[in-house]
Parts: sequence; C-alpha cells; structure tokens
Amino acid sequence: MVLLESQIHALVAAPLLLPMLAALLAALLPRHAARISFVSAIGLLIVAVLLLAAVAQAGTLRTAFGDWPAPFGIEFVADPLAVTMVVVTALMAVVCLLFQRSGIDAAPEVAALHPLLQLLLAGACGAFLTGDIFNLYVWFELMLVAAVGLLALGARRDQLEGAFKYFVLNALGTMLFLIAIGWLYARVGHLNYAAIEAATTGLSAAEIGLLATALCLGLLLKAGAFPLFAWLPASYHTLPAPMVALFSGLLTKAGVYAVLRLLGDVFATAPDLVFTVLGWIAVATMVLGVLGAAFHWDMRRILAVHIISQIGYMLLGIALNSDEGRMGAMFYTVHNIIVKANLFLVAALIAREIGSYDLRQAGGLWERRPILALCFAIPALSMVGFPPLSGFWAKFLLVREAAMLEHWLWMIAMLSVGFLTMYSMMKIWFEAFWKPAPAGWVAPKRSGRDGPAVAACVILTALTLTLGLMPEPFLDFVAAANAAMEATP
Repeated sequence: MVLLESQIHALVAAPLLLPMLAALLAALLPRHAARISFVSAIGLLIVAVLLLAAVAQAGTLRTAFGDWPAPFGIEFVADPLAVTMVVVTALMAVVCLLFQRSGIDAAPEVAALHPLLQLLLAGACGAFLTGDIFNLYVWFELMLVAAVGLLALGARRDQLEGAFKYFVLNALGTMLFLIAIGWLYARVGHLNYAAIEAATTGLSAAEIGLLATALCLGLLLKAGAFPLFAWLPASYHTLPAPMVALFSGLLTKAGVYAVLRLLGDVFATAPDLVFTVLGWIAVATMVLGVLGAAFHWDMRRILAVHIISQIGYMLLGIALNSDEGRMGAMFYTVHNIIVKANLFLVAALIAREIGSYDLRQAGGLWERRPILALCFAIPALSMVGFPPLSGFWAKFLLVREAAMLEHWLWMIAMLSVGFLTMYSMMKIWFEAFWKPAPAGWVAPKRSGRDGPAVAACVILTALTLTLGLMPEPFLDFVAAANAAMEATP
C-alpha cells in the first residue's frame, strides 16, 4: 500500500490531535462532555486500527512537524510496537468510558473530568508515538498533570493525599529524567531517537551505560519499579473504578514502554551490567509486589499492589536483552493491560453487590452472579499464567528465555511469583464467590445500570480468551514489532 505524505502525516497525528480536540470541546461544552468524550474514544479506536492496518501493510511510518528535516524536526514514528500500544490505549478508553456510563463506582461527572481524561489519552499516545526523547518528557508531563487532576477530582482527604504522593514521587522521576536528557544532549548533541543511536557509537561502553542508566532511573520510578513504588498503592485505591482501570493500563505501562524503547532500540549497545542490574530490580519488584498483596483484604489494594508485581515481569523481559525476551515483554504488557483493567472493573461490580470492597463482607456471588464469576475467573487465571490463557503464553516466553540464557534464579523468581499470585486470586475467589454470604448479611441497595458495566467486562474477558486461544497472529506481530525496532536507523 502506497500512502501519500499528507495521508501519513494525518494518520500519525490523529491519535494525538483527536483527544486534544475532545478535551477542548469537553471544556467548552461541559453539559455534553460525557458524550463528546465517549465519541472521541470510539474515534480514537477507529483511527488507531486504521493506523495499525497501514503499518502492517506499509511498514513503519514517520512524520515530522515544523518543516524541519530529521533529526531536527519534531518527529513521530508509528512502528508496530508504538501502534499496538496506541490501539490498546484507545480500547481501554472505550471500555472504561462504557463502564463509566453505568454509574457503578463512577467518577463524579464534574466539568474537569473529561478534559483531564482526554489529555491523559493524548499524553499516552504522544509518549508511544514520539521519536524524540525530549518530547517523550513533554508527553509524560502532560500525563502527570492530567493524572494528578483525576486523582484529586473527588476532593476527599484520601484522594488528595494520594494525589500528593503521586505528584511528589513522579515529579522526582521527571526531574531525574530531565537532568539525564540534558546530560545526553551535552554529550551527543541530539534528542531524536535515531540520531542518538547513531551518535552514541562514538562513546565508550561505560558512558553509554551511564547515560542509559540515568535515563532509565526516572522512567523506572514512573513504571512503579523497586524501590520507589510507594506512590502506586498509596494512590490507586482512591480512584473510582473506571479511572483506576484506565490508570492501571496506561501510567506504569507507559514507563515500561519507554524503558523498552530506550534499552531495546536507542541504547541497545549498553553494557551487559545495565541489563543485569535491571533484571535484579525486576525480581525485587516482582517479589515485593506479590508479597505486599497477600496482606490486604480490600480488593482495590490487592489489585493495585499486584500491578507492581506484574511490572517486574515486563522489566525482566527487557533485562533478558534478547529477541525472545523483548517479545515476551511486549506480549506481557498487552496481556496485562487488558487483564488488570478487567479485574478492577469486576471488583467494582463485586463491591456493588456486597456494598463494600472488603472481602470479609463478601460471599455467595457464584450462585447469584455466575457471569460476574466467569468475568473474574478468566482474567484471574490468565494473570496467574494458567494455560491456555494469554498470561500463560506471556510467561512461557519469559520463563523459556530465562532458562535458555541460564538465568536460573530469575526463572525461579518468575515461577514462584506466579504461585503467590494464585494465592491472591484464590483469596478473592473464595471470599467473594465460593463461601456463603456472611450471617445476617443484607443485600445493599443497588445503584447504576448493569448493561454497560457487564458489557465492558465481557469485552475484556473475550479479548483475554481470544489472545490466549489464538496467540499465533499476535505472536507474529510481536516478532515483527521487535524486528522493526531493531531495524530502526
């Protein structure tokens, strides 16, 4: 397929401009903001799928704004990896806004809600598509501002406290990242990914390693990696269900994506020590995250802390520094976005049935809500890695590659964390679905509409099943994404 330059420009720019336009319209027309936001999310998904089809046929698409030639223009690059993340972002937006329309643990429909949400989507799409490391910082800043606004939207004390913790620690990550960008520019004179990759050939291996480490330090904080992940369990549980599902899919995964882009592409020649250190950080992240989840009874806290644990798997795939490892990290990232968002939405439906997110007040839902039970069981088993669901294939790629490279302790850590994850998921299953309802329990008054909420969960459950039962097409695409990233000039 031959695309004209104007068509490439429009296709690549659309995922950035559409949510920005929606944010402006939602701010100007607050009475219609919810409708504008939902229509924009559907439009973003359509545009993202068209962009994915174009990249699948024509290969990587590039465009630069400002009429400056590369590497000085503000470049955006739509390769298979970036476009996949944009498609998943758009899908999460549609599903979460569909759930929001149900009114079940929904975010308050205040004037700022939808403009902030659309700016969050614009920041995520910009971070995935940018071909410039300074603009990566800019898009992360947009995400930070929007996320803090959404965290504080309800103005409850716990929400304001969570927003403050999120802002302080993520601002620290931003500062570290910006300092590292300044150092990088001083040494190579470029900010464009491809130009940096070419320019670093003249640097020593030690300096490349130091630059890569400095850049990744701030990104690892944003990804929720050990030891600076305290902001995540302190803030996520305060969010309404649609927002925490969206946050779980976008914020930490954008940090992981940036680390993958830098170490798998721009600084692919970094010394082995960088990847070894990243691997042990990933192991610590996995283990501490899964152990932290075991002590909680609040479903939101359990699932929020599990985000940390799952981030460890993705980082470990990058640390393996091989084609199979990077493919496993890509597969795991997409799988986890879908599964984790679904579990947060199902948790909201459980809380609506029992009147609380506290598992000690739950019970008997298997008989009363069998569809809800299935919508929990499938993503929960997938997160554990139960075959043949999507989590099994993602973990299989990582465990097999760790064994092939003789990283035995890393492999054991992945398998052990999988068993501990099963404990947390079984805890929710037995408490909410399997055991009888507590003595004297009275059904709370139900609010909201079942239709949109259940539809959102069913869509994500169906995607988990599809990705697990038919993994070959996505595995082929992941392989193409890895090859395209390596071939980037």
